[in-house]
Amino acid sequence: MLAFAFSAALGNGLALTPQMGFNDWNAYGCNVSESLIKSTAQAMHTNGMQAAGYSYVNIDDCWMTHNRDSGGRLVPDPAKFPDGTKRTADYAHSLGLKLGIYEDAGTATCAGDYLKYDNCNNNGVSAQSRYTAMRDALAATGLPILYSLCNWGQDNVWTWGAGVGNSRRTTGDISANFAGMLSIFHSNVGLASYAGPGHWNDPDMLEVGNGSMTATESRSEFSLWAEMAAPLIAGTNLPSVSAEILSMLINSRVIAVDRDPLGKQGTMVSSSGGRDVLAKPLANGDVSVALFNETGSTATISTTAAAIGKTGASAYTLTDLWSGASSTTSGTISASVPAHGTVMYRVAGGTSGGGTGVTGAVHAVGAGACLDVPNSTTTAGTQVEIWSCNGGANQTWTHFASHQFTVCSGSSQMCLDAYNNRTTPGTKVGLWSCNGQSNQQWTLNTNGTITGVQSRLCLGVAGGAIADGTLAELQTCNGGSSQRWTLG
Repeated sequence: MLAFAFSAALGNGLALTPQMGFNDWNAYGCNVSESLIKSTAQAMHTNGMQAAGYSYVNIDDCWMTHNRDSGGRLVPDPAKFPDGTKRTADYAHSLGLKLGIYEDAGTATCAGDYLKYDNCNNNGVSAQSRYTAMRDALAATGLPILYSLCNWGQDNVWTWGAGVGNSRRTTGDISANFAGMLSIFHSNVGLASYAGPGHWNDPDMLEVGNGSMTATESRSEFSLWAEMAAPLIAGTNLPSVSAEILSMLINSRVIAVDRDPLGKQGTMVSSSGGRDVLAKPLANGDVSVALFNETGSTATISTTAAAIGKTGASAYTLTDLWSGASSTTSGTISASVPAHGTVMYRVAGGTSGGGTGVTGAVHAVGAGACLDVPNSTTTAGTQVEIWSCNGGANQTWTHFASHQFTVCSGSSQMCLDAYNNRTTPGTKVGLWSCNGQSNQQWTLNTNGTITGVQSRLCLGVAGGAIADGTLAELQTCNGGSSQRWTLG
């Protein structure tokens, strides 16, 4: 079956891989100035960041006066930009960099080459209409302007943003601490099916090197953002950045994962007790794996080649993307991960197929309805149901070669789960955090049935009913229409 079709990408030829650059807000807030932007551009030009792929120097809020000129044009604050923004842009261009600017889709702001368009003071006007109007205005200029939507993840922007902008914020504002970063990660990780070349999910700018973020936590953020194919927009003091933080920001192995031309956002393979495994398929057949420890103590985190979609080899090569060290494994992928830390491997060998998955609605043949997460709940143990097909995220499932079925419910990615590892007919089938166990593995059979790997029973509609709200359960396979499904 064909993958589920979301809104088409913008098609302006920009951000075919996630954009990279700098934004002043996280480090400086409203204290932006011409001298700050120029010194930052110079630092990026000489410290290796530009060579690593950071090409945009973005000015955030507070660069302008509150009033337009007589011609209706925005006016740079003369105290902050005495030579105007054009001279600043000219300076960035002279270094081979590009300049970005901030504006707002409302009546006032929140306090070139790239436009970050915010959402403050919007007076309740439809976000989609406001952002679409600016898309059309940018297109009318005929200039290659990367368009970054910043509506804080409201209005399910991931469902319509692809055709409007090159990236869209999927979350509220990030903060410079581990808890804030972790919350943002959880909000974005389940939205992989909506991202791709030219239209990326944006979990906000990097806090690497800022606030209370330790080096370990900063490395985790950079790893996770790369694994999620997110824009890499540095937000720290670059003219004074430490050697340790700079080395993170220009790690070519991790950046290559983020900007891999296949354009797939990594997905959660398993998550249990704060121990997360993510996998991201890469264009050459390798798979990037991130082992992330959310907990406050060192933990061993493990997965397998099969779970990340790798098969067909007696040995696989693991390259540690932070240390550069290589090792081999017959299948187990495991590491001791420090508290709040992340280990990243690039896994080579064999064949790949599980990372990309097949995405779409799961249609109940007998009922003419779709497998549905009730009210987009994120409550573990909730039994799934059938409901009239509506194209919602809570009816959009991805099946991987590792046999997991995942769904984006609310802003969380969860797995289809046979309750409590039970293997008897009538066992409820519902949602649970992905953990890689066999009760979360399902086989799509050529006769249209879906069977549990652990139970060998069929996914069925209770009582063979066709009404909206009828629950799904495990059943003894009988070939009936209430046990047949199509994906796509």
